[in-house]
Amino acid sequence: MDRLEAMHVFVTVADLRGFAPAARKLHLSPSAVTRLIAALEDHLGARLLQRTTRQVTLTDVGTRYLERARRILADVEEADGSAREERNRPSGRLVVSAPVGFGRLHVGPVMTAYLNRYPEVACELRLSDHLVNLVEDAVDAAVRIGHLADSSLVARQVGEMRRIVVASPGYLKRHGEPKSPEDLRAHQTIQFGPTNWRFVHDGRDVEVTPAPRFNSNSADAALQYAEAGGGITRVLAYQAADGLKRGRLKIVLAKYEPPAMPIHIVYPTSRLLSAKVRAFIDLVVETAEWRFG
Repeated sequence: MDRLEAMHVFVTVADLRGFAPAARKLHLSPSAVTRLIAALEDHLGARLLQRTTRQVTLTDVGTRYLERARRILADVEEADGSAREERNRPSGRLVVSAPVGFGRLHVGPVMTAYLNRYPEVACELRLSDHLVNLVEDAVDAAVRIGHLADSSLVARQVGEMRRIVVASPGYLKRHGEPKSPEDLRAHQTIQFGPTNWRFVHDGRDVEVTPAPRFNSNSADAALQYAEAGGGITRVLAYQAADGLKRGRLKIVLAKYEPPAMPIHIVYPTSRLLSAKVRAFIDLVVETAEWRFG
């Protein structure tokens, strides 16, 4: 039995919570994965995994062994990497996940620059407004907007994002500009995103629940109606950037905005960050203006 291979298989089974998905990821047969796990358990004299027809879970011994196995595999990978010159040069395949709108407007151009700079890397940009599981979905790094929940991911902040309230100058001329969040109840509103609009006043959170005349799950649709004079809407700053630049929209209630949300690049926990991911993060920091604050 190759103990390092068996450790790698065990970690993959634990991460993916199943023998079959681990076999697919490792390009092994399910029986080969089963044999390696059994051999490792026989060598240790302890059961690492509990198997049922529905799921695979770690035993107490398996939980402790998993942590040590991760460290050992990371050390081996780091030692191998330091001995190979190509590890200092981005290569291979880079998979990045990002929100749909932000990814199209802001991550896509970075990926274009990345491909031009690093010809030995092939890239895939996956756009989704749903959080992906980086390990299960084989994603190297993800761009996320907002405060992060506690997780095993490593995060690097690369920008910040305001959530702003906007309306067209024509609408504000006809209906007046709201001076406080409570004034929104007397205005026509356009709903996109959370139904409760959160503001901050004198250090306290203030929430308003508008009764929208138009509701959409598309920021573009909400902003189009706002630019046409349909009312006031609340969006992320980058979504309204073009309308603000061209004078079709105006920010209101700016002094009541909550603090800007962070923009992070997250990637799975590892003591050894691959050259391709490190190069992507460095390029974002070097070239991208992701401070919408």
